[in-house]
Amino acid sequence: MTPLGHCRLILTRHAKSSWDDPSQPDHDRPLNDRGRRSARALGDWLASRGYEPEEVLCSTSQRTRETWERVAIAPLEVRPNVRFEHDLYHASPEEMLTVLRSAEAPTVMMLGHNPGISEFAAMLPARAPLDPEFRRYPTAATLVVDFQIQGWSELQPGQGSVLDFVRIDGRD
Repeated sequence: MTPLGHCRLILTRHAKSSWDDPSQPDHDRPLNDRGRRSARALGDWLASRGYEPEEVLCSTSQRTRETWERVAIAPLEVRPNVRFEHDLYHASPEEMLTVLRSAEAPTVMMLGHNPGISEFAAMLPARAPLDPEFRRYPTAATLVVDFQIQGWSELQPGQGSVLDFVRIDGRD
């Protein structure tokens, strides 16, 4: 839960997807085994730190939906309102900002795709994390950033304070 006058974003790139079927449409690609492990581990990581979304904005692709389903297996105390947003499928940073500004809960998790998500992540905080992989934003990467705003409609780029950035690769 965020303090009054604060909004928190948990920005997650989908976990590793499968390329087993080259004829499968991109939108329909599922997670591979590594991605399923990563998404579950991400859920545990979020729960262990108390980063619990009250609202989830998720791309409609199979891999983002499956990432959320695996994250949600974790022992989260909050069961968020989940919105599947087609506009987040390969969204530009500007499209992601528009969708986020429509959020209602103070703590929001957004699941999307590169390259838009890495560009969006880079424009949000006043100072980027020092992690050398931040700009690349690999699969299952997650940024947790706080904003001193009353609601998402007030969000402007460069206002955020980074709380955490994690990369979970799901390898055994």
